Amino acid sequence: MTISRERPPFVADERTQLVGWLDMQRALVRRKCEGLAAADEQRVVLPSSPLMTVAGLVSHLRWTEHCWFNVLFLGESFEGNPQFQEEPEDLDMMPGDVPLAQLLDEFEQQCEESNKIIAAHSMDDIGKHPDFGSAKATLRWMLIHMVEETARHVGHLDTVRELLDGEKGYY
Repeated sequence: MTISRERPPFVADERTQLVGWLDMQRALVRRKCEGLAAADEQRVVLPSSPLMTVAGLVSHLRWTEHCWFNVLFLGESFEGNPQFQEEPEDLDMMPGDVPLAQLLDEFEQQCEESNKIIAAHSMDDIGKHPDFGSAKATLRWMLIHMVEETARHVGHLDTVRELLDGEKGYY
């Protein structure tokens, strides 16, 4: 899946604009990882946040997409999603020895699946998982939340990357 780094059109329907903004933020995730040395993929640069590594952030974003669109919206099982495990906390940010390239591929595959879910439903449809209050949100709310969530973590990737090797830049 090739995700566009272009901003969505100034004039378009709501779905086109929201998915466009989300896709641009998703594309920036890969951009922030381009050229990173393998030794830095899981290197900690913020001592008070030892899980905030490039690999950890990409893993977290992948599982967050799954959480909101597959589990909460569609009502699928949360088995296998580390965000739902109580111990250890933040397991989704601990990808182990999984290479960053694989994490990025898995993230982009999940984004493609999320986009199919978004395309197949009304923005006013409500999530279906019976066990979580957050599932009562509309698809619109979830999509807006994912724009916010992804953009926030792109900012984290920006900071971590600059601390790792000095690499900077928005696009």
